[in-house]
Amino acid sequence: MQPYLLPPSPTEWLPADHLAYFVVDLVADLDLSEIDDALQTKDPRGVRPFSPRMMVAVVLYGYCTGVFSSRKMARATFEDVAFRVLAANEHPHFTTINGFRAQHRAALARLFVQVLRECQKCGLVKLGQVALDGTKLKANASKHKAMSYDRMRRDEEKLKAEIEGLLTQAEAADAEEDRELGEGQDFVDIPAELQRREDRLAKIRAARAELEEEAAAARAAELRAEAEALRTKAAAPTTEPKRAARLGILADKREEAARKLDDDDPDPPASGGDELPRHQPPTTKSGEPTPKAQRNFTDPDSRIMVRDGAFVQGYNAQIAVDGHAQVIVAAGLSNQPPDVGYFVPMLDQIVDNCGAVPECTMADAGYFSAANVRAADHMGTEPFISVGRHRNDGTQEQLRPQYNTPARKSMRALLETCRGHAVYARRKATVEPVFGQIRSCRGFRQMSFRGLFKNRCEWLLVCLTHNLLKLFRAKVGTLEMAVA
Repeated sequence: MQPYLLPPSPTEWLPADHLAYFVVDLVADLDLSEIDDALQTKDPRGVRPFSPRMMVAVVLYGYCTGVFSSRKMARATFEDVAFRVLAANEHPHFTTINGFRAQHRAALARLFVQVLRECQKCGLVKLGQVALDGTKLKANASKHKAMSYDRMRRDEEKLKAEIEGLLTQAEAADAEEDRELGEGQDFVDIPAELQRREDRLAKIRAARAELEEEAAAARAAELRAEAEALRTKAAAPTTEPKRAARLGILADKREEAARKLDDDDPDPPASGGDELPRHQPPTTKSGEPTPKAQRNFTDPDSRIMVRDGAFVQGYNAQIAVDGHAQVIVAAGLSNQPPDVGYFVPMLDQIVDNCGAVPECTMADAGYFSAANVRAADHMGTEPFISVGRHRNDGTQEQLRPQYNTPARKSMRALLETCRGHAVYARRKATVEPVFGQIRSCRGFRQMSFRGLFKNRCEWLLVCLTHNLLKLFRAKVGTLEMAVA
């Protein structure tokens, strides 16, 4: 084999219109000051860090091409030409890549808005029709590691009895050995099964305490909401003075009950850091979890959800997709299974990200509520939200009389018009392909991390790279048309 007289340039290893070069150019234009500032605060002594732009480019390209594992990314810097070009022939260890992603996961997630703004500049976002939808993504935890509150109490009593039995058995064995060998000779350690049961008992007790604290905080919030509603009724001009006084007394009682629960729970669970709804365990009136309230030992933030008729331990991943080029204009992830609570927060996020309100917003029946329709009208976007399942001929199933409220009747009448049918028909073709591209084409079917915050950052990274690919294809297509 004849060696090269001069070393080849890595820029000659890939075609000029390759995605890797596009990622390099895009990362060069992104504002990475948050990552740079974090690196500057480190002790300058020690090993020289890799270039943050190079590391960001490697991570973004990995998520674009379905390589989500830090080990696979590190291996690809040796075996894959594109990764080798992006890494400038450097080979960061997988622990370095994983550490960089972990340390700067929030900064990487916030790049979502920067890439979205680039899509806006290229005309890929029109905000004419925006479709909302969600999918249940499996958590990095097994549903078999979840336990109900009732079973926690039963297993706790069972384990306590077993531990007492094993301790009695161990004491009898020690006494027998003392008689045979002499006191203090050849001491026998606690049996392994006793240690195993004690460890399991400690985990169950910790999970039960966390579930009780979360339930108490949820009940306190519920009582405060009820108190606020009672005071609003009492302040209404049409409320009689005597009734207003009774309503005020009831509100005071609920606030007092909420304060007592707060005393029992001085550190309530965090809300997740934004306005997305978060699932709270069902509680009794006293603030205790109901018997069926569950908690997962591996990932306590995840919840049991239904996906395609099967139960999964997972999260609810939400996206809002612009109808022009299927660019994601808003994304979020939380652990509340029903979709209805995400409608308004996702609309607010669209406005914050894009600086404008979509002309119309489409969503399936899981998002319908009279409050959501009013909120959409108030924001200035026309809602097209299904009120029932759609038949093959485009008509909707009839609702039971108790569900056929005036708001539903009005929305049904809108969707049954020619214009309403035409607009809502675009919902499925707008948002469903995006989930297909993420899950089937890129292979992202399960969260990689544990905990709501970490998984929320990863979901934003996945959505960011979806938009990056849309931007890449649009610019490559424009370049090809210019050349032709």
